Amino acid sequence: MTSPLARLLRQLSAGFSNQAQAFENPPLYAHILVKFRPLPQLAPGSLLVEQSYAINPAAPYRIRVLRAELGEAGLIIHNQALHDDERFWGAVEDGAKREQITATDIKPLEGCAYVVREVAGGFHGEVEPGCRCLVERKGATSYLVSSFELDGRGMRTIDRGHHPETHEQLWGSLAGPFEFERTHDYSDELPPHWLVG
Repeated sequence: MTSPLARLLRQLSAGFSNQAQAFENPPLYAHILVKFRPLPQLAPGSLLVEQSYAINPAAPYRIRVLRAELGEAGLIIHNQALHDDERFWGAVEDGAKREQITATDIKPLEGCAYVVREVAGGFHGEVEPGCRCLVERKGATSYLVSSFELDGRGMRTIDRGHHPETHEQLWGSLAGPFEFERTHDYSDELPPHWLVG
């Protein structure tokens, strides 16, 4: 029997694209690539994630180190930023660059962990409650409301930013979730000892 954490890491260690959705409805959805690659040199469950527009994959608009763990409260994905993150742009496709990421390069993002539960065939996660995941965007501070659904075929995500006081939506999807199809499988890069227990 594999653990829920092992199943989550296997499904998450992949590349995703919403090409079909973007081509079908270009005014509402940009064509986005999302890739999650294991970082074996870091704490168990650590994955590098890069999100980029397909027209410029070398300049990701979001780069993070996620760390999935199974604790007393269940599955959690910790959301962590990288100091001076431009140094690591493209590391998701460059093994030598990925290996250079150390624990000292990482800074935790308070209030931004995902609480994850296993559902039929996959997982559902959402940013922890409390409106504490603050994001700077276009010169304004907002708090992130984000959720994802993950299964063997792909991933659906929705991200929105809200005003910290009025709770009005400031940015993010108005048309519904981004629909990503799985394009790559990186689960064979997961260290075996991460998958036991």
